[in-house]
Amino acid sequence: MTEYPLFNAVLFALLGLAVFAAGAALAVRLLPFDWRKQIVDEHNVAAALVIAAALLGVAWIVAATMH
Repeated sequence: MTEYPLFNAVLFALLGLAVFAAGAALAVRLLPFDWRKQIVDEHNVAAALVIAAALLGVAWIVAATMH
């Protein structure tokens, strides 16, 4: 941490976004189906909810870790 609070906030925000992106990419790769085809082409609401739950889980973990 530095003595500049604004710099610290920006640094932690960027770090949180990077960790979230890495976790989200990993979560999407581990899915047993093609999520883009299911959601966009077939309008599968259940697949969209699975993706949303995975992303929220990663976001909560990142937020709790950085808090």
